[in-house]
Amino acid sequence: MADTEPLTRRLDVIPVEECLRLLESRSIGRIAFVDDGRPQVRPVNYRFHEGSVVLRTAHGTWLDTVHLAAVAFEVDAIDADYHTGWSVVVHGKGEEVWRPEELAEMRRLPLRPWAPGTREHYVRILPAQITGRRIT
Repeated sequence: MADTEPLTRRLDVIPVEECLRLLESRSIGRIAFVDDGRPQVRPVNYRFHEGSVVLRTAHGTWLDTVHLAAVAFEVDAIDADYHTGWSVVVHGKGEEVWRPEELAEMRRLPLRPWAPGTREHYVRILPAQITGRRIT
């Protein structure tokens, strides 16, 4: 596609039902949160399970920061050659999973951290809002 050709682009809102399917179709996204007054964004692997985004992490500051905090989670697919793509954003509250029966269920998910170290804590993002946009 030459740079001199006129581009006809459309920005569409993705319906929530399709946003849910797109969340289920991926396993890598980004979590955004505020830590010590500064916005942070971290790439994470995840699973979308029973309406929530589920992550694994280690004990420490990151876990303490996102537990019961407002967070955003984003997943996307981009085609840089054709200038098209989509993005889904989940706004909600981070919550550590601690009940034994829920932990047992989370441990059965195919969710293996890529980052090194022990990551035995499960965090889920309880969605308050799910939005998506697509450029075609």
